[in-house]
Amino acid sequence: MRRLIIDRFEGKYAICEDADQRCFAIEIQELPEGIKAGCVLDISDEGEFTLNLEETECRRQRIAEKQSRLFQ
Repeated sequence: MRRLIIDRFEGKYAICEDADQRCFAIEIQELPEGIKAGCVLDISDEGEFTLNLEETECRRQRIAEKQSRLFQ
């Protein structure tokens, strides 16, 4: 299974990045509903995208903690 992070949206594409910092443009219509920048997507061996809510929340918390330490 692969994992991608949604970096941003450009037109009809979601620009995603993998663990090796390679970027991919994926049509938004192919992705699950409710996606936003920063969301974590898991890709099955069959090529199906799943929004990983647990990992997305963990990443958001880590980022918020880093920002809090940085700006205090």
